Amino acid sequence: MCRSLHGVTEASFTVRIVSSIARVGADAWDALVGDDDPFVEHAFLCALEESGSVGAGTGWHPAHLLIEEGDRLVAAVPLYEKTHSYGEYIFDFAWANAAHRARIPYYPKLVVAVPFTPATGRRLLRASSLDARAAAARVAPALSKVCEEAGVSSVHALFLADDEVDALTAHPRFHRRETHQFRFDNPGVSSFDALLERFRSSARKQVRRERRAVAESGLSIDVLAGEEIQASHLDRMYELYVDTCDRKGSHPYLTRAFFEIAAERLRDRMVLVTARDGARVVAASMSFEKGRHLYGRYWGADHDYDALHFELCYYRLLERAISRGYARVEAGAQGSHKLKRGFLPSVVYSAHAFAHPGLDAGVADYLAHEAEETRRVVEALTPHGPYRRDAGL
Repeated sequence: MCRSLHGVTEASFTVRIVSSIARVGADAWDALVGDDDPFVEHAFLCALEESGSVGAGTGWHPAHLLIEEGDRLVAAVPLYEKTHSYGEYIFDFAWANAAHRARIPYYPKLVVAVPFTPATGRRLLRASSLDARAAAARVAPALSKVCEEAGVSSVHALFLADDEVDALTAHPRFHRRETHQFRFDNPGVSSFDALLERFRSSARKQVRRERRAVAESGLSIDVLAGEEIQASHLDRMYELYVDTCDRKGSHPYLTRAFFEIAAERLRDRMVLVTARDGARVVAASMSFEKGRHLYGRYWGADHDYDALHFELCYYRLLERAISRGYARVEAGAQGSHKLKRGFLPSVVYSAHAFAHPGLDAGVADYLAHEAEETRRVVEALTPHGPYRRDAGL
């Protein structure tokens, strides 16, 4: 765990590190959270810790950074000391390998992030009296000091909001990184059918063919939210999640206890889309919503069903977002198959700082070239989306 900055005073504010979100009052923490991000809320981060999804034995050690003026919390970041690079979705394995070849220790490192959650949102949590630049002016030096005094190699702030990456990289220690994901930004359509009218004919026919395959499969599709979600639904969601991870050869980061806690404390942010064969749930997707954003997160199915993944993870979420006037739907990392289904490539921002000058210089050079390539990829992919040229997207 980080061992420094406990009670360090900088001018008019104090910086502290706490080893658990439970040591921070929920109301004080949530007062700093943005309108559209459910994942940095106290309840979600606490569920990860209490369930053992992060903490001892996971390689994710909470070390949340707090900035206080007197007895008032004015800024914070969800911070973790990491001993590996899994579960981040902004990939730095190549950097770690390069450091290893150069005999530069890469782990432990610090990560400002929501574990296992590739969703853009506020990471520099702040009181309404501070904008992103004012928060970064306090947070960036504090993170640099933690990095130096705790003996870690680097700091990585992931999935930053646009104003945050500008503010954080104004500090000379931090370098901007640009990668991309696929997301849906609502153009203001009134219905899913109205959205399809903006698709090219071939793309529109493909979506309707996929939805028809699910409609004719005999499966019953239910969209559940809030109190409609029962503990039994999330118990089944966990089983499907683990089974899918096993079949894909990936590690299930979330424990069963996380889903049990979610049934008690997170239902007001959750959307569960299930597919039933009779009474049995055979597939499900688990999403979170807040404000005007909807985030698809987890999926599982006990067999391969034609087009069912698209229905549960994309089309039902788009329908819900459009009907509620939401501004954005994010459906997770990677997946160029999202492109034909209404999700366009969008630049994702992170910021990185390194203690070793050689590693710092090497990564900075790499990031400049990567940013150019990312922009070329986004520019090249966008015309291959489903939208007509005259659709205004």
